[in-house]
Amino acid sequence: MKLRAAAGLAAGIMLAATASLAQAAERIRFAVTDLAGLEQLQREFGEFSGVLRQATGLEVDFFPVTSRTAAVEAMNAKRIDFVLTGPAEYVVFRKRGNAAPVVGFSRPDYFSNIVVLAGSPYQLPADLKGRKVAFGDVGSTSTHLGPIQTLADQGLVPGRDYQPMHVNRNVAMEALIRGDIAAVGMNFTHLKRAEASYPGTAFRVIARGRDLPADVLLAGAHVPESTVATVRKAFTTHGDALLKAMMVGEDNQKFKGGRFLPTIADAEYNYVRSMYATIGFPEYADFVGQ
Repeated sequence: MKLRAAAGLAAGIMLAATASLAQAAERIRFAVTDLAGLEQLQREFGEFSGVLRQATGLEVDFFPVTSRTAAVEAMNAKRIDFVLTGPAEYVVFRKRGNAAPVVGFSRPDYFSNIVVLAGSPYQLPADLKGRKVAFGDVGSTSTHLGPIQTLADQGLVPGRDYQPMHVNRNVAMEALIRGDIAAVGMNFTHLKRAEASYPGTAFRVIARGRDLPADVLLAGAHVPESTVATVRKAFTTHGDALLKAMMVGEDNQKFKGGRFLPTIADAEYNYVRSMYATIGFPEYADFVGQ
């Protein structure tokens, strides 16, 4: 009797230990490169994480990162399992850590523009030769790399044909209106905001870039394929609910009207790689501006 009791106790301990390990394995660590701090992550993705947990059975732990480089290093060190990042960051993640794309987060009207004042003499990109052109944050896909490449596609080389500048977008718009600069590189959403902020000013787009590839949810190379498959399936079967949950966040409004793309081809990001080459970083192994 005592032997049977001891065996039963041992079996119970083993089952409890196994359950404990299984429970631990059900947690995934999630980061977003555009958001700084745990509070912002919870505000933008708190409801989203709840829906993802219900759809997958996985507990979602937020992992705030201080920079894009910190995110790569954390994923390579297996401290992050999944990270949501932009196209410019994606190619660096792939180069430095072989992270795998899980699902794309498409953004409607996601492209770059070269914007001038409607009353200015600039009609074509070639008219900007010898002029100052302002861009957004260094390394931004849609306000730096994209606009630079848009001009490069028209034969304009930064630093040779025009003077690139990086300034705050509001400062850039004021400088454009004063005539201190000739043009501003921005995405379509920023153009709509500028038109709303300066209702008495007319703008003109003299070059529109190609549609930019989607933002990407990446999985670290250490994440089991079964876990990746579970997360990917959640986006295909519960995409509407996940997108609705994301719309609670202010920063996530850029995804409004978008959809999730379960199949991401790495070749879609070759145009982004050409952007790095245009600004003098053909290896795209490091984030510019950090």
